[in-house]
Amino acid sequence: MSYERYSPTGFGFLPPVVKNLLIINVLFFLATIVLGNTMNLDLTDMLGLHYFAATKFEPYQFITYMFMHGNFSHIFFNMFALWMFGSVLEQVWGPKKFLLYYIITGIGAALVHYMVFYFQVSPALQSMDVFIAKPDLANLQQFISQHQFNLANGSPEFEQAFQNFKQSFATLQMEPGNMQAMQEAINFVTLYREHFLNLPVVVGASGAIYGLLLAFGMLFPNSLIYLYFFIPMKAKWFVIIFGAIELFSGFYNQNSGVAHFAHLGGMIFGFFLILYWKKKADRHHHNYYQ
Repeated sequence: MSYERYSPTGFGFLPPVVKNLLIINVLFFLATIVLGNTMNLDLTDMLGLHYFAATKFEPYQFITYMFMHGNFSHIFFNMFALWMFGSVLEQVWGPKKFLLYYIITGIGAALVHYMVFYFQVSPALQSMDVFIAKPDLANLQQFISQHQFNLANGSPEFEQAFQNFKQSFATLQMEPGNMQAMQEAINFVTLYREHFLNLPVVVGASGAIYGLLLAFGMLFPNSLIYLYFFIPMKAKWFVIIFGAIELFSGFYNQNSGVAHFAHLGGMIFGFFLILYWKKKADRHHHNYYQ
């Protein structure tokens, strides 16, 4: 039994969309470093994707987040996979269809990630909202007992506000009717709610890249991919294994800093988009020969 062996196109020839995506990603990565060091401009915070309910969220971030990366290894492996799988897929689909697939899977990855995030943060948000709507010591204690404060990226003023909040909480435990301490607690929880929603920011092309991986596995299921450059594996098994790893990691490794459900989201949107295109092509073919 013989298998089709997969070998990506060389760097000397790149289809136009893949080439431009590589260039844009590298330029964004360099701009993030240069502007951050010279002008103290945080492009990740501006162009990375914030949660829908965050004050820092902007609709354009659904696109720009795909061109932002956290570090060199992040962008290197994403761009390597873009060259490896994207070059072949663009030649099969053509530039317009390939770019459409890339964008849809990237946006789909973000939607799935933040859908999961919504369910993860809902208990904390609900306890904050309950206290703000009905401020009393019992509701404040309920919120504090259920939530571990995250002060990352907070300003010195914000950290000082947290210290004042702790003093107010201590006062309320001794004097539940102290209106000044209660108002200070309300002010901080309101401020912290905004901070809490602004904290998560998603960056990277990984969602779209996993969509490309899924597409390659569906279009060329028996092609051999060399895992770690030495271990031959059929593309369909490669996709299944990576998908299973991401699903497991999404549930059991939530604090890794990796958006595992975004990777799965790219694969899910890619799967249904390919099925839709296939069904549309089959219907067109059927009508053509009627």
